[in-house]
Amino acid sequence: MSKVCELTGKRPITGNNVSHSNRKTKRRFLPNLQKKRFFIPELGKWITLKVSTSALRNINKLGVYAYVKKMQKKGADLGGLKL
Repeated sequence: MSKVCELTGKRPITGNNVSHSNRKTKRRFLPNLQKKRFFIPELGKWITLKVSTSALRNINKLGVYAYVKKMQKKGADLGGLKL
């Protein structure tokens, strides 16, 4: 299961764990992803998306239909979702 937001495209990034003695070892910073069902009243159907919490905040602000349309215009691949 990939750790990529379906709307924003956020994915894991790499960095370093830095110890008290300043030794550095590689680590991954994972995005905060949530699997969420949304009802789109314009289409009258439910969709399930794996989205980051920042995308959830934007969905709450704009509405799911408007935000998905905006991200499709930007070129986000929504896994074959047609709106």
